[in-house]
Amino acid sequence: MGSYHSDALTPMTRNSQNAQVKEIAVTGDLGESASVIMESLLEVAPGGRCILYFDSPGGNAYSAISLLSVMLLRGLDTVGVVTGECSSAALWPFAGCRQRLVTPYSVLFFHPMRWQSEENVQLAEAAEWARHFAQLEKEMDTLLARLFDLPYERLLEWIKPGRYVSGRELAEAGVAQLIDLEFGSLRSILGQPGRLDDHRRLGRRPKMAGH
Repeated sequence: MGSYHSDALTPMTRNSQNAQVKEIAVTGDLGESASVIMESLLEVAPGGRCILYFDSPGGNAYSAISLLSVMLLRGLDTVGVVTGECSSAALWPFAGCRQRLVTPYSVLFFHPMRWQSEENVQLAEAAEWARHFAQLEKEMDTLLARLFDLPYERLLEWIKPGRYVSGRELAEAGVAQLIDLEFGSLRSILGQPGRLDDHRRLGRRPKMAGH
């Protein structure tokens, strides 16, 4: 896949000399890499286009929501590509991409939110966290269903008790567009009008209020 194949999985970002589209790697634990990803997103002009390459097992839910918020509030024209794994908290930034691409080898793991607390946490604090956690989980799952344009009940079938969803399955559900690694480079796909923008709206984030 040319330069996209060699550079996409590094923890660096660069500007494509031909298309002037910023490329950002969303890799590793989001809690550890969120600041680097956030800085890269802020380097994209409001309304500008960028490509996010996902290979992340997830991480901190708050970090995921923060990245998603920046993408939506700045109106970024994001193309999300799952090059490996996109699981858990990483699903939210991917869902926020205006165009979502997967390969037959992409893997996405949906599961109920998990939480941890300090060993010496007070009982009252633990009870408050449990209340907040239950509310946060429901709100985030509802948001994920809206972004993926899926019925909430369908999403729950993947989340509870947990399920690995292949790129092909995600495409069949209308959530993403399946691309063939042997068909051509991502650069050639992006460079052909209609290949992504008019692909039966497959893999496109539905418009939300204010966007």
